[in-house]
Amino acid sequence: MKKWRCTVCGYIHEGEEPPEICPVCGADRSKFVEIVAEENGEKKSKTKIDPLEPETEANVADAPGTTLDPLSKYDRIYQLMVKHHVHPISVHIPNGLLPVSVLFIFLAVIFKFTGLSQAAFYNLIFVVFSMPLVLFSGVIVWQKKYNGAMTTLFLTKMICGGVVSLTAMILVAWSIVDPGVLSLTSTHLVAFLFVNMVMLGAAVTAGFLGGKLVFRD
Repeated sequence: MKKWRCTVCGYIHEGEEPPEICPVCGADRSKFVEIVAEENGEKKSKTKIDPLEPETEANVADAPGTTLDPLSKYDRIYQLMVKHHVHPISVHIPNGLLPVSVLFIFLAVIFKFTGLSQAAFYNLIFVVFSMPLVLFSGVIVWQKKYNGAMTTLFLTKMICGGVVSLTAMILVAWSIVDPGVLSLTSTHLVAFLFVNMVMLGAAVTAGFLGGKLVFRD
């Protein structure tokens, strides 16, 4: 039976024809290449260049007496970011803090404990400052590892990342302008809680889609 590899995410499909849509990243069948077995037992795609391999400078660039132009220097930094998993590491900050922050918000409303609301506020500040690195490193991974393929999965992840950043900033600013927003008598309490749930939902969705890319199930 033939095997086909998605050149966007690396998913392997077995069948006479490639799937219409990649079940992992959503790329269409034109992004699949057939894998053929060679005599030595190694498997290679019929295309000469592996689209999953990030573009790198030739080894000549590392030779003594050679210099890289500014664009190449930045490119090398981006390659290191992908290699050392800067994005999945940085994304653990909002993914870890947001559920706790939202939980603290609801507990603060239920038990009228201002200490929890203050803890949630400080958590959100960390999230706001961490999101630029999360978004930037995510774009680098998308471009270098997944060839900038604009599939539904990647578009959804980008939208979710933007929603998390925007709602976190809104909630921080809202808490500063209206410190009593979590009071049961506040007319903005429901709206404030709703924004928290939107932020958490966007973070969970982005994390779920990222997991599909990592585990490819």
